[in-house]
Amino acid sequence: MTPLRVTPMVVGISDCKVTKDPDSVLVTYALGSCIAVALYDPIAKLGGMLHYMLPESAIDASKAERNPFMFADTGIARLLAAVTANGGAPKRMLVRLVGGAQVLDSQGVFQIGKRNYLAARRILWKAGILIAAEAVGGEVSRTTRLEVATGRMWIREGGGVEREFVQQHGSPKKAAERE
Repeated sequence: MTPLRVTPMVVGISDCKVTKDPDSVLVTYALGSCIAVALYDPIAKLGGMLHYMLPESAIDASKAERNPFMFADTGIARLLAAVTANGGAPKRMLVRLVGGAQVLDSQGVFQIGKRNYLAARRILWKAGILIAAEAVGGEVSRTTRLEVATGRMWIREGGGVEREFVQQHGSPKKAAERE
C-alpha cells in the first residue's frame, strides 16, 4: 500500500484557500473569536476554508477592500465565488463552522465570537446553504483541518485531543450536543 502524501495548506488569519488537490489538507490554527468556514463538495472533490476575524466589512471599508477575507460578509462571498470558479456547487457543499469563542472578552462586552457566528449563519442562510455541523462558542480556542481527498474534518479544542468532526444523522447539530 502506498502511503498518502499530505500537503498542508495553512489558512492564516484573514485568509482563504480553495483546492481540488487530493493530497492537500486545509488547516487553520487557534481560532478564538474568529470563525473558520470549511466547505467540501463531495462530487467535485473540492475543499475550501476561510478564517475571518470580524462580522461586517462596514466596520472598516478600506480594510475590507485591502483584505476581504478579514470579514464574514466579504470573505464568505469570495469563498463561495472561488468554490464556484473551481467547479464546486455551493448548494451541495458540506459546510462546517468552527470558532466563535469568547476568549479575550470575559465580561462579554463586545461578543465578537457570537457576532461572527451569527453573521456566518445569516449569510449562508440567505445563500440557501445549510450548515452540517458546528463547533462554536465557549471559551476555548480551536484548531481544525479538512482532508480534501475525503472531506473528513478534525478539530482540537484548547490543548485537548484531536477528534473527527462529523455531521450526525443528516441534520445540522452543534458538536457539543453530540458528546
